[in-house]
Parts: sequence; structure tokens; C-alpha cells
Amino acid sequence: MEHITLLLGIVIITALVFDFTNGFHDTANAMATTISTGALKPKTAVAMSAVLNLVGAFMSVEVAKTISKGLVNEEGIQPEVIFAALVGAILWNLLTWLVGLPSSSSHALMGGLIGAAVASAGLGAVNGDTLVTKVLIPAIAAPLVAGLAAMLATKVTYKFGDKVGEKTSAKGYRAGQIASAGLVSLAHGTNDAQKTMGIITLALIAGGAIAPDANPPVWVILSAGVAIALGTYLGGWRIIRTMGKGLTDLQPQQGFAAQTSAATVILASSNLGFSLSTTHSCSGAVMGAGLGRKGGVVRWSTATRMFIAWGLTLPAAALVSAGAELVMRTGDIGIAAVTVFLVGSCLAIWLVSRRQVVDHHNVNDVSTAGAEDPGVVTTAIAAVTVPPTAAAAGTTAAVADEDLRATIPASTAAPAAPAAAL
Repeated sequence: MEHITLLLGIVIITALVFDFTNGFHDTANAMATTISTGALKPKTAVAMSAVLNLVGAFMSVEVAKTISKGLVNEEGIQPEVIFAALVGAILWNLLTWLVGLPSSSSHALMGGLIGAAVASAGLGAVNGDTLVTKVLIPAIAAPLVAGLAAMLATKVTYKFGDKVGEKTSAKGYRAGQIASAGLVSLAHGTNDAQKTMGIITLALIAGGAIAPDANPPVWVILSAGVAIALGTYLGGWRIIRTMGKGLTDLQPQQGFAAQTSAATVILASSNLGFSLSTTHSCSGAVMGAGLGRKGGVVRWSTATRMFIAWGLTLPAAALVSAGAELVMRTGDIGIAAVTVFLVGSCLAIWLVSRRQVVDHHNVNDVSTAGAEDPGVVTTAIAAVTVPPTAAAAGTTAAVADEDLRATIPASTAAPAAPAAAL
């Protein structure tokens, strides 16, 4: 192993802590729909996701190269800068986890790295072309592409599903949903685990432990894969609840369509070296699947809060990291102060989370899920749209209702309104 100084060791450990939070923060990307539809039991789902995240970490290093060689200029970047970047990323991950919002761990990390690098070496430390082409454009395109693909896939699955029985169709799609969830987990490992590999590699380069053009060492790949797998197994149940129940109500057909679409987008981006947000892709796919089913709705109040969090991720993490870098300029006292601040903040967030525990026992508890009213427009659309499987029954019921009302005297018809409203 390369020569590791004390400060560099602290940075590496902090990076693995971020990787751990990335794991439980993003478990929902792969398993929220699988858990919400009952295709897999919660603990089984997260265990499966953890194993596949570890496997995916060994499949590619293209995204790690984007982080370690492309986003910021390596010259002049010190380990303290990377430590400051991780402080902002970890705190943003924990805050959004606390409130159950599926924000991007990837953008938190990159925002922290940009903020700390700018505070240390100025705007010239950031490669603007890489930021735009491999970070910002994919951030906008990923949820749109995944959402559109999931919406179309959902329509297709329901169209073909009408030709078989409802029970047979649901059973088949549950099996397909398990396979597609595994594919998302594998894709997550190929993309998100590499970001920590990239940040550790950058720290090793900054500390002079490895050559500037080196790829991630094997021990870095292994440790990053294990850290994200352990975090994934922890669950991240708050965000799983939001993704599975808070955005829309999914059936197995929709879950299969959403996960397959998201996995395709993530794997394609990993192959191209795009530091894509798996959260953006999976959230967009879930919303697209919700809109793809006739009668389905998206809870736009929850989605709006999520969009706001997405927009704040880069600047918020950048500001915190820039502040941490400025404090650490004072020397060892500053580094110690930032370390104490990070540990104390993490502990405080965890203690607050204990006031209302969300785990595998109540993750699908709709009554306490806190899902907002879908709104006037979506409620109205859902009320007047009849799902395909209920169309024939609805027509028959309407005819029978007309016949029944024709036999009731007008004087007794009015009191029936309150009962109908119930």
C-alpha cells in the first residue's frame, strides 16, 4: 500500500464514511418500488442490493476517472481540500435522509469538491467543460429520459398485460421487478461506488502517494465497494418510504418499467464516464411510471420538494465545504475544529432521527408515511379516468345506477347525496 500520512488517512476514512452514507441514502433507488409493491421483503431486498452494489464496484472505473482527473485540476489540490469537500457532502446526505428526500449523493460530493477547490485555488481550479458536459447536462437529461422511457414502458406493459389474467400478469411482473431491481443495484455500484474511488484516488494524488495519472488501486476499489454495500444493507428506510409511497402508488407492472428504464440509463452513463445521479434517474423513472398508468397520479407536492432539494444540492454542499476549507487554513486547530463539527453534526442528526424511527417494520405504513395530498388537478384526473381493467365493470354499474334512480321517487332521492360522498 502507498505511504499514507495521518491527514491522508483521515481523509480516506472520511471518504469511506461518505460512501457508507451514499449507500443507505441511495438504497431507495434500487429497492423502493420492489418493497412498496411487495415483490420482496424489505430486509431481503436491501441484502440483495448490497451484494450487487459490491459486484458493480468492480465492473468499471470510468466514472472514478472523471472525479479524480476531470472535474478539478489536480495541481494545487491538497488533502485538506478533499476533506472539506467530504464534510459538505456528508452533511447534505444526512440532512436530506433525515427529512426523507431522495437527493443526489453524487452532486453533493461534486458540489463539495467544487466549493472547496474554489475556496482554495480560485475558479480556475474547476474544469468548466467537464462540469457542464459530464455533470450538469446529465443531471437535467437523466430524469427526463428515464421518466419518458418509464412512462412508455408502463403503457406497453399494461397493453400486453390485458391479454392475460390479472393474477398471472402481476406474478410475472413481480419476478421481472426483482430482476430489474438487481440490475439497478448493479448499475448503482458501477456508478456511485466509483465516485468514492475517484475522491480517494484524488486524495492519494494530492498527498503524493501515487502518480498523478494513476487509476484507482485495487484496495481503493475494494474498500469503496464494501463501504457502499454496508450502507446499502443498513436500508435508508426514510427515503425508501418517500420513493415507494410518497411520490406515487405503484403496481408491479409500473415498478418493473421504472427500474428497467432507470437501470438502462445508469449503465449507459457509467460506460460513457458520466457522473450521473442515480437518484435523479430513478426518481424520474418512478414519476414516469406513475403517469404511464391510466388513473395513476404523481404527488406533485412531494415531487416539488424533491426538485428544490436537487437544485440546492450543488450550491449547499459547495458553501459548507468552502467554509470548512477556510477554517482549516488556520492549521491543525482548524482541522480539529472541522472534524469536531462534522462528528457533532452527524450525532445530532442521528439523535433527531430517533424521535420518529422508520425501519423495515413500518416502511410501507401508508397511514404514517406523510404523503401529501396529490392536489386538485391530479385528483380530478384520477377521478374521471377509469383504469382499463375496470372499464367494463364501470359501464355496467353506471347502467344499473341509472335504472335504480329511475325507480326512486324524487322526494327520496336527495338524501342519498351525503352517502355517495362517503
